[in-house]
Amino acid sequence: MSGLLAFVSARGAATRHRAAVAAALEAVHHRGPDETGVTVIGDSMVLGFKRLAVVDVAASHQPLPFPGSGYDAGRYMILFDGKVYNHAELREELAREHGATFVTQGDAEVVVAGYHYWGEQVVTRLRGMFAVVIFDTHRGTVWGARDPFGVKPLYYLAGDEGVYFASEKKALLPFLAPDRTIDTATLSHYLTMQYVPEPATLHRGIGRVGSGESFSYLPGGTFATRRYYQPTFRPTPTDSPEALYRRIREALRDSVHAHMHADEPVGALLSSGIDSTAIVAFAREVDPHLQTFTVGFDVPGYSELDIARDSAHTLGVANIGVKVGPRDVTDALPKIIWHLDDPVADPSLVPLYFVAKKAAQHVTVVLSGEGADEFFGGYGIYREPMALSSVAGLPGGVQRGLRRVAQVIPQGIKGRSFLERGTTPIEARYYGGARIFTEEEKQLLMRRYDPAVRYTDITAPVYAEAATLDDVTKMQYIDLYTWLRGDILVKADRMSQAHSLELRMPYVDREIFDIASTIPVELKVPPKSNATKYAMRRALDGVVPAAIVNRRLLGFPTPIRVWLRGELYEWARAVLAGSGAGDLIDLGYALNLLDEHKRGDRDNSRKVWTLLVFCLWHAIFVERSLDPGVPRGELPHATIDAPGGEPSRPARPVTDSVVG
Repeated sequence: MSGLLAFVSARGAATRHRAAVAAALEAVHHRGPDETGVTVIGDSMVLGFKRLAVVDVAASHQPLPFPGSGYDAGRYMILFDGKVYNHAELREELAREHGATFVTQGDAEVVVAGYHYWGEQVVTRLRGMFAVVIFDTHRGTVWGARDPFGVKPLYYLAGDEGVYFASEKKALLPFLAPDRTIDTATLSHYLTMQYVPEPATLHRGIGRVGSGESFSYLPGGTFATRRYYQPTFRPTPTDSPEALYRRIREALRDSVHAHMHADEPVGALLSSGIDSTAIVAFAREVDPHLQTFTVGFDVPGYSELDIARDSAHTLGVANIGVKVGPRDVTDALPKIIWHLDDPVADPSLVPLYFVAKKAAQHVTVVLSGEGADEFFGGYGIYREPMALSSVAGLPGGVQRGLRRVAQVIPQGIKGRSFLERGTTPIEARYYGGARIFTEEEKQLLMRRYDPAVRYTDITAPVYAEAATLDDVTKMQYIDLYTWLRGDILVKADRMSQAHSLELRMPYVDREIFDIASTIPVELKVPPKSNATKYAMRRALDGVVPAAIVNRRLLGFPTPIRVWLRGELYEWARAVLAGSGAGDLIDLGYALNLLDEHKRGDRDNSRKVWTLLVFCLWHAIFVERSLDPGVPRGELPHATIDAPGGEPSRPARPVTDSVVG
């Protein structure tokens, strides 16, 4: 893993930006504490790179030209963040079919050679997670891409002087014009979904290259993106479920084994569920001495430590646990939000941050179970279409009558929600993995509420693409294009990279999706069972401990509901009351939500948490009144145990070069 920052000049004035790029690069020091490199190419481009050395540690430095004699020595410069799991196979193919020669053992050089021989189609042949920027010094063009599902981030800022690219938005903020204000439409989407949907950010002018997108740019011309990969579900009936289960099992084994390749120690995050337990079971086949890491809390019902410890014992691997308390949360939350760039109000960020911190003290790479629920149908909400079928299948007139009945049933009385949801089309009732504030609530909360901005701005185009799918698979499709890339993958990348830890996700793999996308709905959520991701569970019979096979999803649960009524109440009240975001949200409304929650009138924990995260984000990035307490690159020798510090390996020498 690494952090990149590049400036491509539209006016041939890159040299004078070198110092500013080098300074801004320090904002992503945590992504790559092992090496720093800054290269100026003629007067066209400044490339900055922070490297976390995992593969080919002694070589594969960046940014540097790759002098492979088989593909125009020195022609290309590359910035590459990520990992290509099939780079050895691609290397052999390029050498065999094109005579390419290589001077490193890393995957970045393979991407360059592939780009030379296959052009932009190289991106369709890469199995992995990546953000790449390649500069062709002969043509003077820039091309790049993000991986198919959006594991690795890539931000851009385009203006009259040129285009900036960065791994994290914070590295672009010094170059943002002061008149660029907060995007209130994007804020509205955040308040509904608890994250900022791609490709927008909360800062006007800064965008994201989309998941599965590539881009091209000719300095002085147009910056253009295109989608090169569109994951699509295609449920296919099968006469042999057992054969399908075998394919799933072997594909998962192959993916985990591929994700284990590294020159540095590899561990795994282990929760109480089947996803991470399966990864550990397959990973120990490669490394019997695998270390696993688990997080928990002292609040009853919220800790996975005991179950994970038992699973680790059964599988014969070591397990290291860490407990998190409310004081840990208040101390770490500003750092967490700083690392996020844009607010993500998923409470599971907190335990993920702490378990990543613990893992970074022992290993450089960890495997984790993100993506299994979206790919295989693991969320309980995916059973809703079957639960509502008795109402949703009725004629339109009958449904309208039942909806009128629902309106006269008092709120909170059993049956009202069932009738309301059953008589509401799925396109109107399912927003994705989270639904925080309704439009009616946002009208009271937001100072500049715009009724023309609706959550359907995000979901309607996705539903249009999924029009022919059944309702369960439509929900998966929505989550794949919104929740997975906006919440799940963002928190996984940022919370691990905060500690200079490379997190790999064997489920988020094209080979896995190619199989998962074909599973028929009855083998994802069987109608006569309460199970979810049924086919995957059957595939893992005998692989994971029997007690885990049918265990329900917890997913790093965080006791904010309990804490906001107790230990965190006064802290939360102080954050909301003292916020400078009052021109954007009604802080009195926010405080009332907190007090209702404190009294037990209703569970407002997710709403309050969403507002707390935004207010802290606003204090850090807009007001600049809150120092998140994150060490910058000028402290490259900080150690894990330094008071108030974040883990960081000693930095290797800086490379500084001029090309052309």
